[in-house]
Amino acid sequence: MKEAEDCFLKVKKDYLKFLKKEKIINKSKITNINNLKKNYIPISFWIEKKYKEKGKTLFLGLSGGQGSGKTTITGILKIILNKFFKRNVRVASIDHFYKTLNERNIMSKQIHPLFKTRGVPGTHDIRLVKFFFNNMKKNKFKEFKIPKFDKSTDDRMKNKYWSKISKKPEIVILEGWCVGAKPQSNSLIKKPINILEKKEDRRLIWRKQVNEKLKKEYKKVFSMIDHLIFLKVPSFDMVFKWRLLQETKLKKRSHLNKKIMTYNQIKRFIMFYQRITLQMLKDLSKSASVVMLLKKNHEVKKILFR
Repeated sequence: MKEAEDCFLKVKKDYLKFLKKEKIINKSKITNINNLKKNYIPISFWIEKKYKEKGKTLFLGLSGGQGSGKTTITGILKIILNKFFKRNVRVASIDHFYKTLNERNIMSKQIHPLFKTRGVPGTHDIRLVKFFFNNMKKNKFKEFKIPKFDKSTDDRMKNKYWSKISKKPEIVILEGWCVGAKPQSNSLIKKPINILEKKEDRRLIWRKQVNEKLKKEYKKVFSMIDHLIFLKVPSFDMVFKWRLLQETKLKKRSHLNKKIMTYNQIKRFIMFYQRITLQMLKDLSKSASVVMLLKKNHEVKKILFR
């Protein structure tokens, strides 16, 4: 297809430059080029088609297990949609909408100690996520700001560092590990899925509260998304390995005085995500508009369009 080849020639330079910046240097140039041609360009054409069908701001969700490459993939899609299709794209991470450390400390005292750890539904400021979506939907667009979260300090950044959105985007991508997640039945909630749940949530208070958040607040927010792109990890074991790589990358980029998680801390940390991640593998494999099946080496095995 000539149009796809034109797209490749137009975005190739910026794409390779972006991968270098992101330190994606463990793959050969040929592999990276193949990924652009076989995976990212076809998805971008699919997005453009959906945008034209809707005729106004298109809202996409992109989710997948920790370390699956969500941020990198959204960055690549933004380059293609912007450079070739000339679309104004805004990417936002649900991670930036985490509640402050102080707010989570209060939750840990009032509801359950496990809410001090960011990640699960209930630890995001849904009011701000709604504010983000609603402002994007307004016909009379007005400039506004969205928060930024620093994972290395485990807290929201000061207002002066927040991202400014001064122009209404044509395509919005909300990326995050739990975007599009669905609640579980009460019978599934009862059985602990790991040591963390078994020993630290014996009365089921934490996981029941998380599930309730998914049933109500998060369901309303996720219903604002037009289409979902799901990165399907090969297994939950790979989430730990990939999250470990992610932390190593964060360490290289951060200042020495910032907190970086150790091996054991990461092992415990991903237990918070395990229940919902496994449920998403079942649910979103069937319901997502686009499913990217990933191999153990992060390569895309297959893409399913619906």
